[in-house]
Amino acid sequence: MPRSLFNAGLLGFKGLYVRKMSVEVERKFVCNADTLKTLEEIGAVCVGRREFRDQYFDTPEFDLTLRDMWLRKRKACWELKCPTTVNGMDEASGGQSKAAGLCSRYREITNLPEIQRRVKEVMKDIREDGETETSTSQEDESWLGGMNLVRFADFTTVRQSFTVEEKGVQIDLDQADFGYHVGEIEVLVPEGGDMQSALEKIERTARKLGLTGDQRVDGKMNVYLQRNHPEHHAKLLSEHVM
Repeated sequence: MPRSLFNAGLLGFKGLYVRKMSVEVERKFVCNADTLKTLEEIGAVCVGRREFRDQYFDTPEFDLTLRDMWLRKRKACWELKCPTTVNGMDEASGGQSKAAGLCSRYREITNLPEIQRRVKEVMKDIREDGETETSTSQEDESWLGGMNLVRFADFTTVRQSFTVEEKGVQIDLDQADFGYHVGEIEVLVPEGGDMQSALEKIERTARKLGLTGDQRVDGKMNVYLQRNHPEHHAKLLSEHVM
């Protein structure tokens, strides 16, 4: 892979393929009327505006999301977001700094056979036979039925993306079609990379944006489930996934 593509992937351009699995570290924040003005003041540069549709899949019993695993299809490409650990601890465990507690960390898997393998491992834990069909085609969705996966969320987002002086940081402003607006400060870290450095970059950027408070801001999925599937949302809350 050309080094230019690899480096661009580390800067957070999610449309590019990164050979090595990466960890997405991000802090969400509330957007308001002054957000664009603040971005301009700190020298942020708009690098694009795009619209995409996300479809999320799980079993009727929520076997994936109860494990904090999020299977989605975005623009004909499959992604699986899995929880990661910090210093050998689960993200939800204690002992984190305040800055770390405001951030989420997920390993992003974009290779379809690897996604199917990981999902199949979950299915083996809950099904006696554990036999499922797989496919290597991004367009072929027949494997979903074999794993008893059904769509539980479907929404479209308009996203404006910005880069800032802090190397490796990207800021996204998202407007979902169900009426929710949220911002994200994101750093993409190669697996095994410097997580603390990523957290520090996010914290410095948050201060420049004037963000205050010590409570996490709800992401799009959290709000979508609250409004459209309250029983699913309540189950995830009871298991401390959300």
